[in-house]
Amino acid sequence: MAQARPLAHPEKVEHSFKRVAILFSGGPAPAANAVISTCASSFEKSGIEAVGVLHGYRHLMEFGPDNPLQEGRDYVILDGHKLKRTRNQRGIIIGTARANPGKLIQSMADMQDAEKTAPMKTTYEALLSLGVDALVSIGGDDTLKTANKFKLYQETLPAGSKKLPVVHIPKTIDNDYNGIDFTFGYFTAVEVLAGELRNLLADAEASESYFVAESMGRSAGWLAYGAAIASEASLVISVEDITGELADEESWTNPKTGATESRKIMRIDGVVKRIVKTMRVREDKYNKRYGTIILAEGLAEMMPSSQLEGIPRDDHGHISVAHVDLGKQFAKLVAAEYREQTGKSRKVTGLQLGYESRCAPPTAFDVMLGSQLGVGAYRAIVENKLNGVMVSIVGQLDLRFVPFEELVNPQDLVTVVRYIEPGCDFHQLARFLETYVQ
Repeated sequence: MAQARPLAHPEKVEHSFKRVAILFSGGPAPAANAVISTCASSFEKSGIEAVGVLHGYRHLMEFGPDNPLQEGRDYVILDGHKLKRTRNQRGIIIGTARANPGKLIQSMADMQDAEKTAPMKTTYEALLSLGVDALVSIGGDDTLKTANKFKLYQETLPAGSKKLPVVHIPKTIDNDYNGIDFTFGYFTAVEVLAGELRNLLADAEASESYFVAESMGRSAGWLAYGAAIASEASLVISVEDITGELADEESWTNPKTGATESRKIMRIDGVVKRIVKTMRVREDKYNKRYGTIILAEGLAEMMPSSQLEGIPRDDHGHISVAHVDLGKQFAKLVAAEYREQTGKSRKVTGLQLGYESRCAPPTAFDVMLGSQLGVGAYRAIVENKLNGVMVSIVGQLDLRFVPFEELVNPQDLVTVVRYIEPGCDFHQLARFLETYVQ
C-alpha cells in the first residue's frame, strides 16, 4: 500500500527581506482585514516582520526630525497576536486616510521639482526610518497612482540609495478597476445595499410611493447596477447611460489646468422624464404605483458646472458627492414632473446609500478573494522579486501581477476608470430585469 503523501505547502524561498510595510488608503471596504491579515501572516511565515502603517500616508507625511514615527501611534507590528481572528473582522485594523503624498506630482517632469516631490521625499524617509525593505499599498485607483509615483520617485534617487519595491492591492467597492474583474468588498457591498433596497421596496409598496436612491460608485455604475439587479429595482441609471437624448456638452474651466475645455454633462430634464416614464408604465400597464429607482453617485460629476459651484473637492480633485445629494435633488424634480404629466401626486423620497456597506461583515467570497490578494502581495515581492505591480485575480482565484505601466498613463500619471461596457451582458441583465419601457 502506497504511503499517503503529506499535504504540500509552498516551498520556502531564499530572500533578503527583513521588514515590510503595509498600508491602507482611501475609503473602507469589506474584507480589508482579510487582505491585511493574510498579507502580514504570509510575510511572518517567511521570517519577515510586517509593519502596519496606521491611517494610510498621513503619519508618514508628518514625519520629521522633531516628529519621529512612534509605535502604537503611527504604526503597529502585525504579529500573530495582533492578527488573531481578524480575517473576518469588519473595519480596518490599521485604519485609513486620504492623505496623498503625490498630490502635486502631475507629470514625469514634476519628479525633478523638489517642492512638488517634498511630501514623497518625507514619505520615503519615514519608511526608511522604520527599517522596511518593501511597501504593500492597499487602496483604490488614486492609491494606485500614489504607489506608481512612489516607485517613479525612487528611480530619481542618487545611485546607491535604498530602493523599496512597491506592490499594490486593488481596493474599491465601486469595482471600477482596470486589470481585475472584481475587487474585494464589491459583492458584500452589493449584498448590503440590495438588502436596504429590498426594505425600501416593501415600504414603497405599502405606501404606494417611490424611493430615488443614490448609490455609491464614484465613476462607474458597477455598484448601482449590482444593487439594482439583486434588489429588483424598477430602474437604474448610471454614467454609462448618459448618451443620446440624456447627454449634452458645456464649456468649463478645468480646475487642475485652468484651461477651458468641453465636458459631457447629463440633461437633467431628460433623466427626470425617463424616470417618470418608468413610473407611468408601471402604473398604467402593471397597476404598480410604487418602486425604487437607483442613481449612481457618479452622475453628480455630470451635473452642469453651475450646479456644482461651492462643492468641495478632495486631494485627488473629486467633488464631494455627499454635498450634491443627488437622490434628494432628483426626488423633488421627479415628483414635480409626475404631477405635471398626470395631475396626480406621488410621494417620492430621495436618499443616499453606500456608507453602511463599507464596513459590513464580509461575505465568504470576499474573504476568499481578499485573502488571495493578500497572499499575492507576498508572492509578488518575495517569490517573484517584483516591483511596481498590482496584484490581480483571474478564473478560480488564480494570481496575476499587472505592471503599473499597463494601468497608469505615463504622460499624466492618471489611471483609467473601468466603466460598464454599454450593451455588454452585465449591462443588458439589468435592462432585462427592470420595468420594460419602450
